Amino acid sequence: MDNALAQGLVHALREAGVNFVTYVPETRLSQILPLMQSDKSFQMVAVGSEAEGVSIAAGAALGGKIVASYMEGTGVYVSCYNILTVGVRYGVPMLLLVSYVGSFEDHRNSFLYVQRGIKLIPQLEALDVQHQVIRNGDNLERNVENAVRMMNALKQPVALLFTEEFTL
Repeated sequence: MDNALAQGLVHALREAGVNFVTYVPETRLSQILPLMQSDKSFQMVAVGSEAEGVSIAAGAALGGKIVASYMEGTGVYVSCYNILTVGVRYGVPMLLLVSYVGSFEDHRNSFLYVQRGIKLIPQLEALDVQHQVIRNGDNLERNVENAVRMMNALKQPVALLFTEEFTL
């Protein structure tokens, strides 16, 4: 992902009110991390696993924060129990920022990711997590704002899946 796109995503998150982010570093969207860490608008929490990230984000949301949990697509598999039991069952709004590894548009696609990537959307549907695929920076701010509004209206996790231009 180029620097302008990374800055656009961070700006969109800030404008949407996101102020607490858990993350497991990965390759596709990692350019956003130093930008967010240097921005006082965000409280950043590095975690050891995506499941831990979802649980910590849920606790912060219950404490009044507007939260996001950033992970690679394979991290949805790791955290699905936490997404379901904490996010969906208890009604905790949370934005899942997911690099959509293994998608058709993933420019770094390989045998390591494709088998899980092609099953990501069916998995989110099985968890009853609303999602949107984001392929480029067009309308990025509006898409993030809409996702935050949706997560708050539903009172449960919503996922943005980043691919194509975000995987360069």
